[in-house]
Amino acid sequence: MKSSDQDQVESVVILGTGPAGLTAAIYTARANLRPVCIEGTQPGGQLTLTSDVENYPGFAEPVIGSELMESFRQQAQRFGTRFLQGDVLQVDLSKRPFSLQTVDGRQIRAKALIVATGASAKWMGIPSEKKLMGKGVSACATCDGFFFKNKDIVVVGGGDTAMEEAIFLTRFARKVSVIHRRNQLRASKIMQDKAMKNPKIQFIWDSGVEEILGERAVEGVRLKNLKTGEFKDLKVEGVFIAIGHEPNTSVFRPGLECNESGYILTRERTTQTNIQGLFAAGDVADPHYRQAVTAAGSGCMAAIDAERFLENEE
Repeated sequence: MKSSDQDQVESVVILGTGPAGLTAAIYTARANLRPVCIEGTQPGGQLTLTSDVENYPGFAEPVIGSELMESFRQQAQRFGTRFLQGDVLQVDLSKRPFSLQTVDGRQIRAKALIVATGASAKWMGIPSEKKLMGKGVSACATCDGFFFKNKDIVVVGGGDTAMEEAIFLTRFARKVSVIHRRNQLRASKIMQDKAMKNPKIQFIWDSGVEEILGERAVEGVRLKNLKTGEFKDLKVEGVFIAIGHEPNTSVFRPGLECNESGYILTRERTTQTNIQGLFAAGDVADPHYRQAVTAAGSGCMAAIDAERFLENEE
């Protein structure tokens, strides 16, 4: 988009290029709305961090996450979607057309806006975690649990998400060790009971992960007892980080209605938010499922909702 085009009002602008954003782009482009899709700092979304995707319908063999998202992108581009690199710095939602400013100073106006900025997994922040991402380190049990059949793994965290992940992983793993920094869980009573009654789950209390061991794949974790200061190595082949997700919604608040965790709230059975003409799709509005296929489905819904909104307005 050239500087001379800055006064142009786009019919639809889509924020995010994960499964939700790109599906919304495909559908709005096919509806001749000529969408503009702003890619964000991580084009392709969380799926680009996944090596093999085995549960996306239509692929009999595993597909690399980044390749799957590139296929989405090419399909959207084929129908006329225009892509802009970078992130959105500011958004004015007080009136329509909505006004957006990107980090490189571009001004974009939109009659309808689809927010598909996703939610980022919270990480521990240690170098070995990043190095072994997709090589035994994961933040999604339902995405990657299948790869750990009959293996020993650890889950880091103490909340409901960690217990859900640990319980799910017992379907595949030989043993699941839950690493928690305190001596009691933050999870709800019912989730604690389920996890503690599961014979495959053991708990390692008052401990944190200092390092994930291995060069080409996870071979173990180095734990530090936070009370005694002692270190010990635990041999495992998988590390699942379950310390929460952060929806990427800060730039839209306080005008956009979100829940206490920051996930965008939508009207029942639609993707419409509390702001007319603004729609939300994918993990940014979904704290429960967080799957590529559900994100893509909601991207389709948002596109149809936006198309109908613009038709009714005209």
